[in-house]
Amino acid sequence: MKMVGMLHHRSQPHRVKKAYACAAVAKMQDINFCYFTYSGVNKKDKKIKGWVFQEGKWKRKNLNYPEVIINLSNPKTKEQSIVTKELKKHCIFTSHSVGNKLTVYHKLKNKKKYASYLIPSLPLTGFGEVTAFFQQYQKLVIKPLSGNKGKNVYFLEQQDAHYLVTAGLSSQKYSQNELEVWIHQLLLDNRYLIQPFILCRTNAGLTYDIRIHVQRNGRGRWEINLIYPRISGTGKLVSNVSSGGYRGDWVPFLKAEFGQDWEEVRGKLESFAHAFPRHFDSLYPHSFDELGIDVGIDENLKLWIFEVNWRPGSKHREFEVAKRLLPYCAYLMKKEG
Repeated sequence: MKMVGMLHHRSQPHRVKKAYACAAVAKMQDINFCYFTYSGVNKKDKKIKGWVFQEGKWKRKNLNYPEVIINLSNPKTKEQSIVTKELKKHCIFTSHSVGNKLTVYHKLKNKKKYASYLIPSLPLTGFGEVTAFFQQYQKLVIKPLSGNKGKNVYFLEQQDAHYLVTAGLSSQKYSQNELEVWIHQLLLDNRYLIQPFILCRTNAGLTYDIRIHVQRNGRGRWEINLIYPRISGTGKLVSNVSSGGYRGDWVPFLKAEFGQDWEEVRGKLESFAHAFPRHFDSLYPHSFDELGIDVGIDENLKLWIFEVNWRPGSKHREFEVAKRLLPYCAYLMKKEG
């Protein structure tokens, strides 16, 4: 019996909203579905202790390895990494990492097609990159190399002999020597990149970006799940929902912000949403099941790529994701025979 399995670190499916959504869609699509954890994998017998949704409730079952695995969470321990490596020998995983921000940047830059959409970026190694970028740009941003939901993002401005560093709602002035020390301390804890700050601000003065959420469907083709603006709910310069921002409806938003140009902007976003995932997929040896692409729109209506996420959030939209994800899993099973 062929089956799709959802692998997660949480011990029970009751605590994972997407598990119920996937179980419901699987029933409607006549797809066998189970939920299991790393600790439920028996590597010796190639079996799992999983949960299946039957007669209105989750029931424990002993099952064979699933043909396709929806890998919702990364391994957190050495043992979980060993389990993941074992499963990948026998099962198809739906999700794959895109790498960090600079990996994505260089892949896109080298292929050139979307190079003009990229914000110039450098790994931050010290004060030298700050000096180099301030010769060309008025405001800079420092971000962690790996996504952190808008946290630990810093904005730099030069003010005469001082530098202003803004994080969240607080700002701090530094002399050059103090900033060099601050950067040194910052790099002790994490790896960062530096790039010019692209201003995306609403008419009301709030920072925003546009999230384009795309998924593969039951035919293995990319389609748009949702496009929506993420707007800062405060004076923060980051617009991530997890950092205090909020979502809006994109058509009313475009009409309000771009006036007579709103249809032009809409067309640019839709064209990009249809074409970019296919190109991005071609840059990797594996296929992705979904992507969350964050873009900005400057005063000249030019699109800029802020970030590409391989596990975009879907809070309150679990069924919208599941109704494409489960047919895509069935497509993978059929494709692999």
